[in-house]
Amino acid sequence: MEATSTSPFKIILGSSSVARRKILAEMGYEFEIITADIDEKCIRKEKPEELVMALAEAKADAIIAKLQAENILEKDAELTILIAADTVVVYEGAVREKPSSEEEARHFMKGLLIFFTAVILLLYCIGCLLISNAGYSGGHAATVSSVLVTNLKTGFRKVECDRVEIYFHEIPDEVIEKLIEEGLVLRVAGGLIIEHPLILPCVKEVVGTTDSVMGLPKALTEKLVKEAL
Repeated sequence: MEATSTSPFKIILGSSSVARRKILAEMGYEFEIITADIDEKCIRKEKPEELVMALAEAKADAIIAKLQAENILEKDAELTILIAADTVVVYEGAVREKPSSEEEARHFMKGLLIFFTAVILLLYCIGCLLISNAGYSGGHAATVSSVLVTNLKTGFRKVECDRVEIYFHEIPDEVIEKLIEEGLVLRVAGGLIIEHPLILPCVKEVVGTTDSVMGLPKALTEKLVKEAL
């Protein structure tokens, strides 16, 4: 989508996320989409806030490189704002990105309980090892989202992030299986979509800015766009 002729600037959204496109449209912006196509797994940071900001930076850099390679920045003098973003889910201190399989998505939501026996050679005995790892069901997780804006004409750039805590009731097995069968949970951070009609009744409480959960915080985005102009 191109910006309207009455708009004093145009926006590029550096994401193919349906949720981010929907949110930006709800904010009244018209925009075009350019994807970064980076290997996100190559970027690792210890803290989730550092990770989402680093990923947003990498996405913006990749998109700007694309525009420069096509000589778009040089021949297009129109004021343009590039918006890049990233979201991860944090569960018990561990960062969760997009599930790599249906099994991992199920583990994220439902938890995993595995019993197995093993021979412990060092102790010359047979032991039983229990690994218990709860999921979102009956527990809680957090989403950490970043927004980065770049004024492609002036070079202004700023990135900030936001965190939201989400508490869940028990999530029925049939709900989890329907979500996995649908497939959308495989394409989002942590396999978590709290706005989904099947999940929404299982959400007990959201602590933080509710418009931040889906990966493009409205208030933060609006603030940074204004600062970039």
